[in-house]
Amino acid sequence: MTDFSGFEIDLSKYQKVSIDPFSTDKLSAEQEAAVKANIELCRDAIVFFTACGSASGYGGHTGGAYDTVPEVVLLDAFFRARPDKFVPILFDEAGHRVATQYLMAVLEGAMPAKHLKSYRVGHANLPGHPELRCTPGVKFSSGRLGHMWPFVNGVAMANPTKVSICLGSDGSQQEGDDYEAAILAVAQDLPVKLIIDDNDVTIAGHPSQYLKGYDVAKKLEGQGMKCAIVAGEGIADLYTAMHQCMNHSGPFAVVIRRKMCPGIEGVEGQCGGHDAIAVAKAVTYLTSRGHTAAVEWLQGPATKAEKDPQVGDYLGTKGSKVGANRALFGEVVVKILEGMSKEERKDKVMVIDSDLEGSTGLKVIHQKCPDVFVQSGIMERGNFSAAAGFGMEKGRVGVFSTFAAFLEMCVSEITMARLNYSNVLCHFSHSGVDDMADNTCHFGVNNFFADNGLDEHAPSGLYYPADFHQLEQCVQSIFWDEGIRFVFTTRSKLPAIQAEDGSELFGGSYKWQKGKDDVVRKGSKGYVVSFGDALYRALDAVERLRAEGHDVGLINKSTLNSVDEETMKLIGASPMVLVVESLGRKTGLGIRFGTWLLERGFSPKYGYIGVTKEGSGGLFEHAYHQGYDSKSIQAKVKSMM
Repeated sequence: MTDFSGFEIDLSKYQKVSIDPFSTDKLSAEQEAAVKANIELCRDAIVFFTACGSASGYGGHTGGAYDTVPEVVLLDAFFRARPDKFVPILFDEAGHRVATQYLMAVLEGAMPAKHLKSYRVGHANLPGHPELRCTPGVKFSSGRLGHMWPFVNGVAMANPTKVSICLGSDGSQQEGDDYEAAILAVAQDLPVKLIIDDNDVTIAGHPSQYLKGYDVAKKLEGQGMKCAIVAGEGIADLYTAMHQCMNHSGPFAVVIRRKMCPGIEGVEGQCGGHDAIAVAKAVTYLTSRGHTAAVEWLQGPATKAEKDPQVGDYLGTKGSKVGANRALFGEVVVKILEGMSKEERKDKVMVIDSDLEGSTGLKVIHQKCPDVFVQSGIMERGNFSAAAGFGMEKGRVGVFSTFAAFLEMCVSEITMARLNYSNVLCHFSHSGVDDMADNTCHFGVNNFFADNGLDEHAPSGLYYPADFHQLEQCVQSIFWDEGIRFVFTTRSKLPAIQAEDGSELFGGSYKWQKGKDDVVRKGSKGYVVSFGDALYRALDAVERLRAEGHDVGLINKSTLNSVDEETMKLIGASPMVLVVESLGRKTGLGIRFGTWLLERGFSPKYGYIGVTKEGSGGLFEHAYHQGYDSKSIQAKVKSMM
C-alpha cells in the first residue's frame, strides 16, 4: 500500500481509472472528469517537488514532465485496463522529464510520497535522469536525449503481440538516432507508439525559429510513419488521437502541440520552463491552487540543502577567487573575434551550437558576434561535422561545443574530420562528474576517446585547464592551431590555484604552454598528478599530508595526452606516483601514465584514482562517492608510502 503521508499534496486522491482504448471510442463524462482531476493533481505535485529542487539548489526540470501529464494519465489508464496488450513501461527519450517516472513510482506504491521532496538530492536515489536499479519503481534508464526510441524498437521486437510506448519530444526528435529508429519501425511494422510533446521549446530557444523547416510530424511521415496531430490540452481530442494510435497495427505517432507549461503564470511558453520552476513562480501557482502547506514547505524546510562539508576550507585555494571555465570559454573566443574585422572573422570562423549555448559558454558569442554564430539543434554529430567541413581549408576554424558526455556520440565524426585534416576547436563542458545532478548518463568521463587518431596523424591536443587563468591562456594559445583540439571544462566553478606563498599560481606573469606540466608543489616522497576539479582537491590533500610530515608534491597536467619529459624525469625519480582524476578509471589518464613511466625506465610505486561507480545523484557528493575527495586521496597516498 502506498504511503502518501508527509507529502503536502494529497496524492491519495489519484483515481485508478481503467480505460480500454481498443473498445472505448469516446470517454464517458465520468471517465473524462476523473482523467482531468488526475491531470490537475499530478501537475500540482510535479510543480511542488521539482520546485523543491530549485529551493534546495539541486535544480531539475519541471516543464517537460508537467506538459506530458495528460497523455501519461491516459496511458496509465490503458495499462490498467489492458495489461495483456501493453508493455507497461512509460519509456521516455527525454530523460530530464524524470519527475514523471518518480511520480508514477509513488502512485504505484514503489516508494513513499514524501521522498519526492528529496528530488535530485545527493544519495536520495532520485537523480536527474531515470536510472534502472537506482530508484524504486523506475523501470528503465533513459540515457541521453533522443536515444530511447531505437531501444524501444528492440523491446517491441521482443514483445510482438503487445504495444510498446515511447514518450518523445520535439527536442529529442532532432537527434539522428530517431531518424534511423523511424525507418526500422516502419520497415518492420513494429507495434511502437510514439507520444510526442511538441511544445516548440528546447533549452536555448524555439525550434520553429532556429530550425526553419523542422516539423516533427512531416519528418516522421517522410519515413512512412502514420501520424496524428492534436492540441494537447483538449482531453477529448487527445483521447481520440491516442485511441486511433493504439488501434493502428503498426508504428504510429501522436504529435501533441501545446505551449510549454500551460497554465503556469510567467512560465507558459517560455524556454525557462524547461528547467526547475523558480520557487517564487511555484509559490504563485500553488497558492492559486490552494496548496498552502506545499507553499510553506517550499519557503521553509525545502531551502535547507546539504553543502560540501569542506567548502571554504580547501588548503591551497582557501580564499581564492572562483571562475566558471565553461562560461569563460565563450568570453575568450569573443576577445579573439573582436580583434578581427567582421569580414575576416566571417570568412575564417564559424561557431555552431547544439542547443546548449547558455551551458557551454557560447551564448556570449551569439550575443556579441552573431555574424559567425549558427544556432543549431540537438544534433551533435551533424553539427560537429559541419564545423569540421567549414574548417577543412587552411586558415579557417570551426568552433563546436557541447557536453563532454556527448563526445562519445561524435567519435566517428572526429575520425572523419581528422582524415580530412580539418581545423576544429572543440569545447566539451560538463567534463568529469562534479556538480552533475543529471547523474551517470551525463558523466563526461571518456574524454580520451577524442584522441583516437593514428601515430602518423597530427596530435589532437586534450586540454583541461586548472582554473580560469589557465583557461584564458589556453584558448588564446590554441585557437589558430591546425587540426582538432579539445578543451575540457567542468560544470562546477573552480578556484584559482595558489602558490606556496598564497599568490595565484597561474596569474600574474605565468605563461601557459601546451604540453607543459606545472609543478604545483615539489616533494621528495612522491607525487600526485591531477587536473580539472580533482586538482584543487588533490592540492588540499597534499598540503595536509605535508603538514603531517609527508613531503609529497603535486603536478597539474593540463595537456592530458602528451608527455612532458622534464616533469616525467622529476616524478619518475620519486618513490611514489598517484594519478587522481575525475575521468573514468578504465579510460582516463591513469591507465596510460604508468606505461609512460615504464617506457622511460622509471618504476616508482604507482596507483591511480578515477571514476568507477554509477552516480550518487546530487552535486558535490559525486567526488566523495567516487573517492577523489581530499580524505580519500590522503588515505591512498599513505597506503602507498
